[in-house]
Amino acid sequence: MLALHTERLSLRTMVEADWPLFLRLHSEPQTMQYVFGEIAEEQIRKGFEHRLPAWSPQSDHWLCLVVSDTASGVELGVSGFRIMSPGHAEVGCLLLPEHQGKGFGTESRLAIIDYAREIGLDSLESTVTDGNIASCKVLEKCGFQFQRREPNAYQIGEQWFDDLIYHLPLTR
Repeated sequence: MLALHTERLSLRTMVEADWPLFLRLHSEPQTMQYVFGEIAEEQIRKGFEHRLPAWSPQSDHWLCLVVSDTASGVELGVSGFRIMSPGHAEVGCLLLPEHQGKGFGTESRLAIIDYAREIGLDSLESTVTDGNIASCKVLEKCGFQFQRREPNAYQIGEQWFDDLIYHLPLTR
């Protein structure tokens, strides 16, 4: 089981017992506002089960790590990445609403970046739905730079949004 640690956080491989956290994350309107529209529990479960198998850099599924406050043990959300092409991965993070705005997104993302470097990745990217200012700020704090805008790339409910693509080269 993979475990990463920062000053305040512990990140570990997601397991079957994490289903209640994953379900809550994907059911919280504030968390999902810029991610998906309303999703049926069956679809959430499929996404969860897809992330459960052991992960390696050759996997086609997300490395999904549960982010917890080290001092209290409280689970805050999930963070991770998926390999998109050799040496390149997409990163993502979801935090429960009550834990947003406290620097946990930045701190967990920095741990993910360090791990990506450790395993030899060359670059990372992150796609943010236009309007998600908080996520853009987190990425910029972590060194990501805005690369491009893809107009009308994603539909949530009845509304179309632009995708904002951020990029981070990982130099050794």
